[in-house]
Amino acid sequence: MAQAELCSRGEISADELLDACHARIDALNPLLRAVVTVDRERSHPANPGPFSGVPFLVKDATAWPGLRWSMGSRLFSANVARQQTPYGRRLEEAGLVCVGKSATSEFGLLGSTETLLEGVTHNPWNLSVSATGSSGGSAAAVAAGLVPLAHANDGGGSIRIPASACGLFGFKPSRGLTVPASFGGSDFGDMTSDHCISRSVRDSALFLSLTEDRSGGRPIGFVRDPINRKLRIATWTRTMMGMEPEPPVRRAYDEAVALLLALGHSVEPIAPPAFDGPSLAHAFFLVAGAAIAGIVETVDRSRDLPVQGDELEPFTWALVEDFLAQGPDALPRSRAAFAQAVHVYLEATRGYDVVLTPTMATEQWRLGHLSPILGREELIRRTARTVGYTPIHNIAGCPGMSVPLHFPEDGLPIGMHFAAAPGADTLLFGLAYQLEQARPWKDLWAPYSIPALWPG
Repeated sequence: MAQAELCSRGEISADELLDACHARIDALNPLLRAVVTVDRERSHPANPGPFSGVPFLVKDATAWPGLRWSMGSRLFSANVARQQTPYGRRLEEAGLVCVGKSATSEFGLLGSTETLLEGVTHNPWNLSVSATGSSGGSAAAVAAGLVPLAHANDGGGSIRIPASACGLFGFKPSRGLTVPASFGGSDFGDMTSDHCISRSVRDSALFLSLTEDRSGGRPIGFVRDPINRKLRIATWTRTMMGMEPEPPVRRAYDEAVALLLALGHSVEPIAPPAFDGPSLAHAFFLVAGAAIAGIVETVDRSRDLPVQGDELEPFTWALVEDFLAQGPDALPRSRAAFAQAVHVYLEATRGYDVVLTPTMATEQWRLGHLSPILGREELIRRTARTVGYTPIHNIAGCPGMSVPLHFPEDGLPIGMHFAAAPGADTLLFGLAYQLEQARPWKDLWAPYSIPALWPG
């Protein structure tokens, strides 16, 4: 918003903002590998709008006309999008200028951003650790100061987890709150919410107001103010798989509880929802495998040569094969597991305004820890260890957000996760503003960021 205000006052032009953005990408992206496609053309001047002239990135899981749309996969390495989505049209109308595509894991399946097509995306806080994923490219680019905000999407934590890993604000809207960002549909797609990763709460809140589906119900609009009432907050630390967080995460969580109490909220530890963790994890990856199986079938029908073994990563093939081996009732069984989990979650949290947990159970992992060439069972086990809080909100359609509250001097940023009932996005933004005022974070820059490396 600050960049748009400079443009509107005539203190800087959209072309100057774009030049500065390209210079930053050229300077630091060869090291970070957060941006996989850069649009060097200037054929689309900024539209007038609240974000007029502001450069941003689109996650390569999503189409943008004229740009390569690989979805992180060798299968689509030469694919170029031709058609704009309703979501993309809203962003264009807002005045945002797409400067390129950010890295993603293949089809957004893994909580890392390491692909056999694009290579490894590095975390600007520590180049030896993961930016996580699947929106790791967007998070790394914002954390490094390449762009002020970047599009991302979230099917199980893929906005919130990279935001936590990179010291940023990551908000996942309620299911169905925004206009469509894709052309097709699947159970996995239905769980996925599109939004952005940003440095400030206000940028995220404005972005959401511009992409809302206004065709039904009352839109929430641009949420501008902190919450001004006491909240009843339920909290626990045990993951869906029954594990407790690592000590550094627990310390960050304890600090968050103390902050909420100091702000006047009621924080009540409760028994975690009694999920059947293994069954839920199996159902989640079956749904993901079904979505990819549908893509493979579509490609097979569209060309003479079927999809080859080296066109998809080993983990992706393993998910497809597992789904196909489960028989025709695989999706109905997965949906039943989801419905049971949603019932358990909503019953456990009934009567509370907000739910607090860590965003991740572990600190950021070393590069290669979630490499797509590892075996399926090992990758699912490793994923379940750390990504144990966020998927239920996708399954239940709840809004959720990772808030960067913990920046230790000798460590990496750790985000805390807040969720609310479906449709309570306004309440979460109000809490986010309050937390941002209490613990300002937008001027805390990663060591491998433009402001840290070239101050002034």
